[in-house]
Amino acid sequence: MSTLLVPQRGELPHPVPRALSAPFWKQCAQGKLVFQRCSSCRWACFPPAEVCRNCLGTDLKWETSSGRGTLYSWTVVYRPVTPAFEAPYAPAIVDMEEGYQFLTNLIGIAPEDIRPGMAVTAEFHEVGSGLHLPYFRPV
Repeated sequence: MSTLLVPQRGELPHPVPRALSAPFWKQCAQGKLVFQRCSSCRWACFPPAEVCRNCLGTDLKWETSSGRGTLYSWTVVYRPVTPAFEAPYAPAIVDMEEGYQFLTNLIGIAPEDIRPGMAVTAEFHEVGSGLHLPYFRPV
C-alpha cells in the first residue's frame, strides 16, 4: 500500500493575479471555487476570460461552484520538472457539475487507487505565502 497524495508545501510557481483573475484568487483564499458564466448564452467559462468562448458575449458574471465534479483525466508525476514540487503528485482534469473543466491536483488517495469518472470535491490549501490552491479529493 502506498501513501496518500498530499497538497504541495512551500513556494510554488504560479501565475500572478491580474485584474481578470483576482476574483478567482480572492475567493480561493476564502475557500470558495468560482467561475464565470455568460449572461447571454449561460455558458460556463473557465479559466477567467473577457469574452465568452461560446457566443463572444462580454457580460460574464462570477458564480460560486459546488466544488463537485468527476475525474476526467490524470497522470502521476514521480520525477518533477522543478524541485519546487514534491513527488508524487497527480495533476488532473475534473469535469465540474456546472459544465466546465478544471485543472488541479488530486489529494487524499493513493496513486494506484485513482479511477476515471470517480466523484471528487474541492478542498483548499495554503501553499507558500498566502496562495490558496484548490485541490480535489475523492468523495
